[in-house]
Amino acid sequence: MAGSWDGSYDPGSQSDESYHFERLHIEPIYDTFVCPLTKQVMRDPVTIENGQTFEREAIEKWFKECKESGRKLVCPLTLKELKSTDLNPSIALWNTIEEWTTRNEAAQLDMACKSLNMGSSENDVLLSLKFIQHICQKNRSNKHVVRNADLIPMIIDMLKSSSRKVRCKALETLRVVVEEDADNKAILAEGDTVRTIVKFLSHEQSKEREEAVSLLYELSKSEALCEKIGSINGAILILVGMTSSKSENVLTVEKADKTLENLEKCENNVRQMAENGRLQPLLTQILEGPPETKLSMAAYLGELVLNNDVKVHVARTVGASLINIMKSGSIQSREAALKALNQISSYEASSKVLIEAGILPPLVKNLFTVGANQLPMRLKEVSATILANVVNSGYDVDSIPIGPDHQTLVSEDNVHNLLHLISNTGPPIECKLLQVLVGLTSSPTTILNVVAAIKSSGATVSLVQFIEVPQKDLRMASIKLLLNLSPHMGQELADALRGTVGQLSSLIRVISENTGISEEQAAAAGLLAELPERDLGLIRQMLDEGAFQLIISRVVKIRQGEIRGTRFVTPFLEGLVRVLARVTFFLSDEPDAVALCREHGLAALFIDLLQANGLDNVQMASAAALENLSQESKNLTRLPELPAPGFCAAIFPCFSKLPVITGLCRVHQGTCSLRESFCLLEGQAVHKLVALLDHTNEKVVEAALAALSTLVDDGVDIEKGVTVLCEAEGIKPILEVLLEKRTENLRRRAVWVVERLLRTEDIAYEVSGDQNVSTALVDAFHHADYRTRQIAERALKHVDKIPNFSGIFPNKG
Repeated sequence: MAGSWDGSYDPGSQSDESYHFERLHIEPIYDTFVCPLTKQVMRDPVTIENGQTFEREAIEKWFKECKESGRKLVCPLTLKELKSTDLNPSIALWNTIEEWTTRNEAAQLDMACKSLNMGSSENDVLLSLKFIQHICQKNRSNKHVVRNADLIPMIIDMLKSSSRKVRCKALETLRVVVEEDADNKAILAEGDTVRTIVKFLSHEQSKEREEAVSLLYELSKSEALCEKIGSINGAILILVGMTSSKSENVLTVEKADKTLENLEKCENNVRQMAENGRLQPLLTQILEGPPETKLSMAAYLGELVLNNDVKVHVARTVGASLINIMKSGSIQSREAALKALNQISSYEASSKVLIEAGILPPLVKNLFTVGANQLPMRLKEVSATILANVVNSGYDVDSIPIGPDHQTLVSEDNVHNLLHLISNTGPPIECKLLQVLVGLTSSPTTILNVVAAIKSSGATVSLVQFIEVPQKDLRMASIKLLLNLSPHMGQELADALRGTVGQLSSLIRVISENTGISEEQAAAAGLLAELPERDLGLIRQMLDEGAFQLIISRVVKIRQGEIRGTRFVTPFLEGLVRVLARVTFFLSDEPDAVALCREHGLAALFIDLLQANGLDNVQMASAAALENLSQESKNLTRLPELPAPGFCAAIFPCFSKLPVITGLCRVHQGTCSLRESFCLLEGQAVHKLVALLDHTNEKVVEAALAALSTLVDDGVDIEKGVTVLCEAEGIKPILEVLLEKRTENLRRRAVWVVERLLRTEDIAYEVSGDQNVSTALVDAFHHADYRTRQIAERALKHVDKIPNFSGIFPNKG
């Protein structure tokens, strides 16, 4: 008679495990204990009419099969026909089997106790753990037996085993022992056991991770243990990571997810999940939780650092709920909602979601309300920050009514209210409100309303005064606002900056800071560049304050590579060059301007800047500056002093002979240099300007063509100027500009230059055969403005396309 440690009996396959526990049987398995059909010890023995005993479930199945197959009802042992299917419980046998089982399980349990230690063999430990699982699964009351036998601490000790199989089996056994047993779970909650289990989550072996997650899932069904699990550093982080892992198996991911769902019972765990990227539980609490929970979760949401995609999701999920809390809750709850909305609104896409959820009207009301219901100033600052975020999102805020009579944020009264707040609050909120105006003036659909409101309120001077404040953020916001306003209020801003107040000096000081290139410096340079370029008073003040020397120094350092690597280098350089070019507009009126250009070699600097490829505004401003410098060359060239004619030559001119003077400029007929007279020819700038005629930006082409025009202008030797352009291979590119007819300004300029070129017979002869040029000139003659039509007519006469009657009809008067 053979027995096994788990009470089974199978003469056909006796395992090593069953053999190990067979020796512990106090008495052998009796044949009467074993069901003839199942060959296993009976749990519910019953007797049929002929006195034979079977397992109830087995004999019932036999009777059913006989009936369904149409066979006679017979005894499975004797095969004799039975008259009845009645079953009589064999209570005496059941009691005997139970007593036998109890005695043997006690012996096996004792053996398990002795085997659960580090000195036992791996096989003995595994058999002991399997036996404990077996008896707990067989009967829930055995979990109480295991607990009383102090087996749980022994199983926990097996987690430290060097055997991976033992560790896995110990985790599995603990799960079985604690299933639906609060007392056993309480034992696991003691000491560092849960921490040890959590450590298995990061083990390399997937089987250990699987068993650890399954055990934690079971433990997380207890609210007390939820708090314990969440308090262990890294537990929630690892579980959240497992739910999104592609390397874990599906069941492990599912168990990790369910564990986290159970852990959501504790607010602290919800916060940790949010911090580690699992936001939905926190958002659910904000939507569905009791008021106290909503408040704490909204407050925590405001402290989280969220990536941009998450901000959009949060805005869509709880944006409307937070807006409602902001509108009507207590000061404490409104503060929590505002801080959360501040966090969410810091990304353009999520700001747009909040606008569509209706955030703008209550936000503006928060700012403008005064009296008993007004927000504390610290919350008005948060409201201003959110408003700045949503306004700078690019959404058309002018389409959203925020008050009676369909008023919008850019209605005159509301802009006046913003300006009033700016003048009557402290720096932090002033900065945010200026950022609101920056956003409103960044949109072509709203800037004109803001400009009109600023002009009607007389706020220009007060806005300019912010340039002097020590707070960098506030100063930068004001400069960015003034930059946006400058195309529409350039003269007003120039008037406000001029004088003795010091704002212009402050602006120049910002530009001259040697702390790298900041957004503020780029905005300051851009603001100066946008002011009216022919404001002589502004130029004189900048000359007096040494502003141009500072600007030249910065430009040179950038070109030499001493300043590089920031994203604001390009707008900063563009602004500086445009400001620097401005000094060339006053060369004939301001001797100091000429002296500055000579001293610092500005002509050479602008020629170098022509090659700043990719920086269209730099090339355009440099070409424009060179045009002005070249125009002044006529006045600065030193003409040769010719000796007085002798006596005979004075009486008889035929005896006079002009002396030959070498080294003179061909175009200006005098002594030229790049530094002293700004001569383009001496500066070898002509080739560089010709190269720009092929530029894709028509404004760069126009500026380059204007600079080249000075070589064939009145007051110079036009024929020699044409020769210089020929040598620089500039004739064909100039004709191409005429043919392309990209803009009316370009055509006007090109017609003027072409007419000058055609005064040279060789060029006129060659061009006369080009039908395209003739067609372009005829088109200008028919459709251009009056002045250009006149010039086109003269050009057509040069190529004999229009008869020249000047020799037939004498000039009258």
